[in-house]
Amino acid sequence: MKVNLLENDFISVESELEIFIVDDLENCDDKEILENIGFEEKDESIAFLPEIGRIYVGFEEHDYESIAIAISIAIKKFKTTKFKSAKIELKDLDLKALVEGTLLGAYEFNEYKSKKKKSKKQELNICVPKITEEIKEVFEQSKVISKAVNKTRDIVNTPPADCYPKVMADIAKKIAKDSNLECTVHGEKYLEKNGMNAMLSVGRASVHESKLIHLAYKPENAKKKVVLVGKGLTYDSGGLSLKPADYMVTMKSDKSGGSAVLGIMSAVAKLNLPIEIHGIIGAVENMIGGDAYKPDDVLKAKNGKTIEIRNTDAEGRLVLADCLCYAQDEIENIDYIFDYATLTGACVVGVGEYTIGVMGNDTVLKRDVVANTLQAGEYATTLPFNRFLRKTIKSEIADICNIANTRYGGAITAGLFLDNFINEENKDKWAHLDIAGPAFVEKDWGYNPYGASGAGVRATLQFLKNLN
Repeated sequence: MKVNLLENDFISVESELEIFIVDDLENCDDKEILENIGFEEKDESIAFLPEIGRIYVGFEEHDYESIAIAISIAIKKFKTTKFKSAKIELKDLDLKALVEGTLLGAYEFNEYKSKKKKSKKQELNICVPKITEEIKEVFEQSKVISKAVNKTRDIVNTPPADCYPKVMADIAKKIAKDSNLECTVHGEKYLEKNGMNAMLSVGRASVHESKLIHLAYKPENAKKKVVLVGKGLTYDSGGLSLKPADYMVTMKSDKSGGSAVLGIMSAVAKLNLPIEIHGIIGAVENMIGGDAYKPDDVLKAKNGKTIEIRNTDAEGRLVLADCLCYAQDEIENIDYIFDYATLTGACVVGVGEYTIGVMGNDTVLKRDVVANTLQAGEYATTLPFNRFLRKTIKSEIADICNIANTRYGGAITAGLFLDNFINEENKDKWAHLDIAGPAFVEKDWGYNPYGASGAGVRATLQFLKNLN
């Protein structure tokens, strides 16, 4: 779907279809028709009038979410028609919501369909009386952000046979080339030499070599330095603590954290952010085999801490532990460090499928992350650390255990585990984002399709933009 910004009067722009987002029928030309067919000015309501070439969509609030959902519903209907062009008047609508709702709502993943639909050349024209520099900037940035989200969706949706650690590394190299970023990829020899035994052990039974990926964007006179760390489990069988068969389905999505970091890094240069940004991904496959790591093993992480393994399906935190240590060893004077992971089913149980759980030691930082996430159109809430849950991950034979001795508070205990691998000087600069809920949902929701949503990408880019 192509989106154009036109400096022109809405009436004079030629188009086969007109789209109206309405919250008040009183000022609507086709009020009588819409009332007769039961149309209401509510979110997700739609009326298609093909005989006069119009789509009406209702919305309730003048906020990003309502407008983005409304335009995405209109675009989905537009895509089912043979019309090639549609137009909408900006008026008092949120331009960012219109552009992102259009491009995110139009997304499809059909690479594996034997009979693909012929892609139609359709376009939406957004009509504005006068295009100011501010309007132009919002328009261009929204397209970049949408492309980053859709790139993330593509990576997450790709099956494990076609997206394994080397493939993620190749994607990172291409992003680096396209965006003029630095890219370093380390293999298992590097992990072994540098004491990254937690990450190394998780991928031991896979035929695919684990990869530590490091992308870097270093503009001149950078105002801040931000590190993004992503869990890139290209597939998670659960290891020897094998998942039930139905829980293995969708485990291609366990690379959502690493994929989000790749998506974010694909956008930062194009957005000209005056911030040095590092993207670090632990790309690993957790499989079973004679060389698989085992419950009862004790692993030593890069920072020297020992970890008792009581469940090999709690593997993402092991990968992140070493990646967080690597980030802090390799990068000095970090201002913020965020990690992204589909880490726990407990987070989904606690806050639902659509919400990111934000954890960390600094209350203000957590609130800032949540505020930017909500501003970007994603959902997030904070989950609190406490001293009593911290005790549940103590080990009798090692420094720490990879799962808690209680089933309660699993999302928080996973976050507390990661806290053991954050250096003291970075404790208040770190936030952990558990994206297990929204990263991959097996149904449409709002402008998100079945499957991957690109969770965390818009939230982080919003945070980075607001650092300017």
